[in-house]
Amino acid sequence: MSAMSAESPRHPADRLLARIEACRAPVCVGLDPVLERLPASLRPASTEPEAVAAAFEAFSLAVIESVTASVPAIKPQSACYERLGWRGVRVLETVIAAARDRGLEVLLDVKRGDIGLTAGHYAAAARGAGADWATASPYLGVDGLEPLLAEGLGVFALVRTSNPGGDRLQSRPLAEPAGDCVADAVADLVAEAGRSRVGERGYSSLGAVVGATKPRDAARLRDRMPQQIFLVPGYGAQGGAVEDVLPCFDASGGGAVVTASRSVLHPTPPEDPGWAVAIAEAAAELAETVGSAVGVR
Repeated sequence: MSAMSAESPRHPADRLLARIEACRAPVCVGLDPVLERLPASLRPASTEPEAVAAAFEAFSLAVIESVTASVPAIKPQSACYERLGWRGVRVLETVIAAARDRGLEVLLDVKRGDIGLTAGHYAAAARGAGADWATASPYLGVDGLEPLLAEGLGVFALVRTSNPGGDRLQSRPLAEPAGDCVADAVADLVAEAGRSRVGERGYSSLGAVVGATKPRDAARLRDRMPQQIFLVPGYGAQGGAVEDVLPCFDASGGGAVVTASRSVLHPTPPEDPGWAVAIAEAAAELAETVGSAVGVR
C-alpha cells in the first residue's frame, strides 16, 4: 500500500509518526551511495556515469530490501545521485518508488532554500520524484519554506546541524534577547511558521534538523519547538551516541527521527559477500537501540 493511499494519514507528520509507531522504531536509514564504498560484488568496472548509476541502483534497492522490516523511513541523499546527471536522477526516482511501494516514508535530503518561483520549482521536483519530506535551509526565512509546504511536502528546516563548522554561525550570540543565539532565532521562526500546519497527533508538517552531536542545544530547542518533529543526523559514524539523541524526543519518546547512514550501509568490509545480511542486522540494531532507549520497545 502506498504511503499516500486513501487509507493512510495524509498529513505528513501524522503519516510519519504512524509509521514510526507501527515499527516501534523512531529511526531512519540514510541512503548515501558512494562508489568507493560499494560492496565489491557491485562495484562497476567502469567509472562512466551509466555504469555507476546501475551500481547505485542495485545497491540502493538492496538496502531498501534489507531495512524495510526494521525501519519506518529512508533518507536518500539527492546529491549522491544528482552528480551522475540524468541517469542518477532516474535512479533516484526508481529508488524512491521502491521505498514507497514497501510503505517506507521518504525523507529526501536536498537542502533547498530559495524563494518565489524557484522555490516552487524545487518543491514540484521533490514532490514529483515521490518524496514525502524534504530538507531545506531557512536562511531566506519563511519565504523559502512555504512553497515546499504548499506542495504537500513535510519539511525539515536546518536549525542546529551536526557539523562542527556550523557552530561559528549557529552558536553566535544575539544582542537580544540576552542568552539567545542564531539557532534559537531560527527555532522560533520554525515554531511560529509551523503552528498553522499541525496534524492530529500534535506535530507540524514543518520539522527541524537538530544534530545528535549537540545534545545540550537539543534540550533547549525541544522546549522552543514543541510541535516540530526533529530529524536527528550525526548518530553513529559521526560521533553521536544514543544518550546524545534523547533530548531530541518529547516526554513520551516521540517527536524525533534518528538517522544513520554509514554505520548501517557499511557495517562490514566491501569484500564481505554477506553485506546485505549485515545491513539488515545493522538496521535492526539501530531500531532496537534507539527504540528501547526512548521507551517505545
